[in-house]
Amino acid sequence: MKYPEAIHQLIESFMRFPGVGKKTAERYAFYVINHFQEEDILGFMEALHRVKEEIKPCTVCGHLTDQERCDVCRDDSRDQRKILVVEESKDVMVVERTKMYDGLYHVLNGAISPSDGIGPEDIRIKELLNRLKDEKHQEVILAMNLSDEGETTAMYLHRLLKDTDLLVTRIAYGLPAGGNLSYADDMTLLKALEGRKKY
Repeated sequence: MKYPEAIHQLIESFMRFPGVGKKTAERYAFYVINHFQEEDILGFMEALHRVKEEIKPCTVCGHLTDQERCDVCRDDSRDQRKILVVEESKDVMVVERTKMYDGLYHVLNGAISPSDGIGPEDIRIKELLNRLKDEKHQEVILAMNLSDEGETTAMYLHRLLKDTDLLVTRIAYGLPAGGNLSYADDMTLLKALEGRKKY
């Protein structure tokens, strides 16, 4: 037995989200049908429409904003000497929540992935290099994800910047607080050992 076309279309829409398979999409669809009131649906539609209309990349760093320049780029109190390079805009929010970093950001909008046909020209590397021509910048902190694509991107950027006067650093990776050593994967253990400090 097939779903009515409207339900089928809703399920297909939810399946476009990353990590959402058919069963999860069906659960979402039936939750909407059974629990959303008319105002919930209208509010959801308005939120989607506003995001599409109002949100755009910052003209300086690429972080998502509803202004020409994002809050960080407009904040003159930030340390202009440091730029933390991340893959996605959501990574900026993760770092900002720690309240431990006071410099600038650069969002690449992806990572180099030859198997997916994504090369250096497909992400915002050229924009980063243009920003780094400004002599006020002294350190570039590479904060790509600990994945094959993230490591490839970090190595590529390091190669591009190694002959400059910039200090190029990579954030340390290791075991999370409260983590159990026996559950750590090989890459996490390797990075934890590489990033060890004097006790």
